[in-house]
Amino acid sequence: MTLEIIVFIGSILFGILLYWRESNGNGLYRFFNKMMYSKKLQMSPNDPTGFLYQQKFLLRLVFVGMIFLVGILIARFLIPIDVATISVFASSIVGTLLGTYIGGFILKSEKIIDAQSDSIERKLDGAIDQGRDFIKDISTRQPKVVEEAEKEVLKDPNQKSARERLKDKGLM
Repeated sequence: MTLEIIVFIGSILFGILLYWRESNGNGLYRFFNKMMYSKKLQMSPNDPTGFLYQQKFLLRLVFVGMIFLVGILIARFLIPIDVATISVFASSIVGTLLGTYIGGFILKSEKIIDAQSDSIERKLDGAIDQGRDFIKDISTRQPKVVEEAEKEVLKDPNQKSARERLKDKGLM
C-alpha cells in the first residue's frame, strides 16, 4: 500500500512537470502531427496544443496510458522483479492525470495573478496612503472641544473672564 501512495504522489508531480513542459513548447507533438497528417490537416504554426496541454480528458487519458504502458513494458523486460503491478499502473495513471489538472490550475492562476498584480498594487498603495493620512489626522488634530474653546476665546479678546463676570454679579 505504501508503494502505491509513493507512486501516486510521484506521478502527481510527474503530471505537473509534463503539463508545465508542454505549456512551454510542444515540439514532440508537432513532430508527430507532421509525421501523421497531410499538409492540409497539420496543425497551424501558432497552435499551442500538445499531448496534455489544452487537450480533452479522454485524449489525456489515452496519452498518459500509452506513456505508462510503454514504461511498464520496458520495466518488465529490463527488471526481472515483478514491480509493475496493476495497482501501481492505475495509481500512476490517475496521479498523472490529476497532476496535469493541478498544473493547469497553477498556470492559469499564475497568469491571473500576473494580470491583476498592477491593480492590486495600486489598491494597496491607496489603502496605505489613506491609513497614513488617518494616523496623521489623529496625531496632529486637536479634539473638537478644544477647537471650539479656542474659537470662542479668539472671537472677542476684550470680553471679561468668567471670574470677573461672577464678581460683577456679586456671586463671588
